[in-house]
Amino acid sequence: MRENLKKMENELVDCLKTIYGIKIKELNPLDLGADMDALIFKAEASNGGAYFLKIKHINASDISPSIVTWLSDEGIQHVVPVIKTIAGATFHLVNGCTLTVSQFIEGWNGFSRNLTIDQWQTLGQVMKRIHALKVPDHIQSKVRVERYAPIWRETVRSLYPLIDSGMDADETATDILKFMKINLKVIDRLVVRSEQLAQIIQDQRVEYVFCHSDLHAGNILIDKNGTIQIVDWDNPILAPKERDLMFIGGGVANVWNKAQEVELFYAGYGDVEINWALLTYYRYERILEDIADYGRQLLLVKEGSQNKIKWVKEFKDQFASNGVIDIAFETDRQLLSKLTYR
Repeated sequence: MRENLKKMENELVDCLKTIYGIKIKELNPLDLGADMDALIFKAEASNGGAYFLKIKHINASDISPSIVTWLSDEGIQHVVPVIKTIAGATFHLVNGCTLTVSQFIEGWNGFSRNLTIDQWQTLGQVMKRIHALKVPDHIQSKVRVERYAPIWRETVRSLYPLIDSGMDADETATDILKFMKINLKVIDRLVVRSEQLAQIIQDQRVEYVFCHSDLHAGNILIDKNGTIQIVDWDNPILAPKERDLMFIGGGVANVWNKAQEVELFYAGYGDVEINWALLTYYRYERILEDIADYGRQLLLVKEGSQNKIKWVKEFKDQFASNGVIDIAFETDRQLLSKLTYR
């Protein structure tokens, strides 16, 4: 997609006019999120409005327009509704990709601004409501179900041979290979322990709820009025509630790592018994997913070189003091604790 960006921009302007009835005066690509298969744009309309455009390769699991519409219909006000086409569709196909359009939220995300006391409690209340929703058949049939699959563990292990292979790598890849070699024991500890926990929790009977699955600070938008919006519903899952709760206090991108923030969230979420085996497993798995994704992009993919400096920093930041790895290890040490947030 990125190779023909200018051509795509021109097509988007035409599409917005003919399919959505929106006349665009300016279109700008945005470098947001870690989805390497998506393009994001801010479109400024002639009438003064601003729109958020997301372009993704067609994927059977890309049901975010349906999810957001359903949540809005259920009275969840802290999601950004999609803007429908003139014909009433929630998305449009453009050259083998899905285009979704929504209002552009002027403000900040949780990576760039700390949530207030009220915002933390609101986030807790909203997630409690979402986790309590009965999922309709037309949504449930399309949402993936948690299987505790080994895909990320296997992908990370597949990178091990590269570390000592002497592969013909560019400067960035060589740097990452050296970094991985230094931290190989830590990485393998994550893989092995995640595998052990997967075996343990497979035998547990737990309730599955509708989960966002990527509830990190970057997916919480704060508008100029202080209202929060939960965005990026691309990959929801039916899973234990810990699939979402692991982000609260989990330290992704070295934020949301303070005990006070955890307490504020659960003040809104309400009484809940945390399954620490699940919480630990999900924190390990999220780290392994990032190691796998960044590792493949930095070591095996030639495209996207303009983002490599950013990806290297994000890869290494996981190993920082009080980062996601330290927090995951600390969570593991609490596995035998029986804690209830009240």
